[in-house]
Amino acid sequence: MLNAQRVALKGRAFQPCAPMAAVRGRRALAVRASGDDAFANYKPTIAAMFPGQGAQSVGMAKDLVATVPKAKEMFDKASEILGYDLLKVCVEGPKDKLDSTAVSQPAIYVASLAAVEKLRADEGQAAIDAIDVACGLSLGEYTALAFAGAMSFEDGLRLVKLRGESMQAAADAQPSSMVSVIGLDSAKVAELCKAATEQVGQDKPVVIANYLCTGNYAVSGSKEGCDAVEKLGKSFGARMTVRLAVAGAFHTSYMSPAVDKLKAALAQTNIVKPRIPVVSNVDAQPHSDPAVIKEILSRQVTSPVLWENTIKTLHEKGLTKSYEIGPGKVIAGIVKRMDKSATIVNITA
Repeated sequence: MLNAQRVALKGRAFQPCAPMAAVRGRRALAVRASGDDAFANYKPTIAAMFPGQGAQSVGMAKDLVATVPKAKEMFDKASEILGYDLLKVCVEGPKDKLDSTAVSQPAIYVASLAAVEKLRADEGQAAIDAIDVACGLSLGEYTALAFAGAMSFEDGLRLVKLRGESMQAAADAQPSSMVSVIGLDSAKVAELCKAATEQVGQDKPVVIANYLCTGNYAVSGSKEGCDAVEKLGKSFGARMTVRLAVAGAFHTSYMSPAVDKLKAALAQTNIVKPRIPVVSNVDAQPHSDPAVIKEILSRQVTSPVLWENTIKTLHEKGLTKSYEIGPGKVIAGIVKRMDKSATIVNITA
């Protein structure tokens, strides 16, 4: 998922354009329960931000587990749950195994929460306590919820394992793809997707899946639709298009086969009110009702990621500092691209 973001960092700056129409659409879907307004007037100051799929790299967590005993304990526990040596895969690879959706998602989840222990060891519990909002890209939303105490480390890992396996199975069942479109605002990318869909047929649609940052949006859909996006991109003014190395069309209806399994697992998972707001990918809002959180998570795999709007809203509400916690430094690059004056610190796994 972060491959699209890496591409974005190579480009020139663009004027912000938050996808407000998409936000309204997601809000309409997320009917708030009476007990879901505890964070309605949240005022963020320090954020924890967690990466999504694509942040992984062979060798990650090697230094982390060598210096932070608690991090090693977390990887040992994860290996018991997963049934294989997760740390070995992270440190030694092979790359194709680590990059697979079924493995990369648990790996990033565990490495990111292990990196929280590095922050605790380096800056003390006070640094953890000072964080008053959390968010994460796609998979990273599960990490953020675990960090915020809405679910246990173990339960979160089980969900992420199932999520990765189910998304991989959905991708295998129906060939699909993703393309990063660079240099256009969201409205123009939507027009490009519409034109590509009209060219290949309404039964092979392509839509915006990730509102990542200004001038960079990832689109998902049929392979034919993604081919059309690449061919039509220049005529719509795109600076470039890049086919992403992912299993399939994440955050679209192509992932629908994964929803039922996730719903069933979420129904059996103990989720409680987070201790701090966790901003959802689906509607760029924090939720406090566990039932709503479960519903949001089940929709997340088929809904676009409103990351651009999330970051914009946090800064408008007064955010002063952020930590990117986990492998890679892509989120920091995106935040800086959106606001050069933003303060963000990397706690790298």
